Amino acid sequence: MNHMTSAVLIGVGATVVADLWGIARKPLLGVPTPDYGLVGRWFGHMLHGQFFHPSITASPPVHGERAIGWIAHYLTGIAFAGVLVAVGGDVWLQRPTLSLAMAVGIGTVAAPFLIMQPAMGAGIASSRNRRPGAARLQSLLTHAAFGTGLFAAGWGLKLLDVFATAPVLQGRL
Repeated sequence: MNHMTSAVLIGVGATVVADLWGIARKPLLGVPTPDYGLVGRWFGHMLHGQFFHPSITASPPVHGERAIGWIAHYLTGIAFAGVLVAVGGDVWLQRPTLSLAMAVGIGTVAAPFLIMQPAMGAGIASSRNRRPGAARLQSLLTHAAFGTGLFAAGWGLKLLDVFATAPVLQGRL
């Protein structure tokens, strides 16, 4: 399997794990699930040259913003998995390690802290949020879940490859 295909599959798998964490944190911690419609609104306004907002929630809605946000969310997960595959290469794909997956996963928190949150009006690392410490912790936990997903998806892909090339499945015994 080539690196591009591996990155797509690992990225989708890791993003699903992060989304499952986003769903679980509501009953576990009382934290609402992320609203990717606001991400779609941000991207939608970019098409018209507006990259920064005093408050993305106060900006006018964009047609299809929820779909745009979810697509952007998964494409971002795939791109970050591409970084992991590029750094780890065939060695990581043959034997995924938690350390590299978590380093990439947690490292991706820089994107919302330094790009998305400031551009959407929340300030650097949610500094304008009512509870910046809590918002930062939730971002860190979500990106750690993504890192865990990178690791799990890497091993899942490896196991699929092992089973697909097994002699029994190839008609050889």
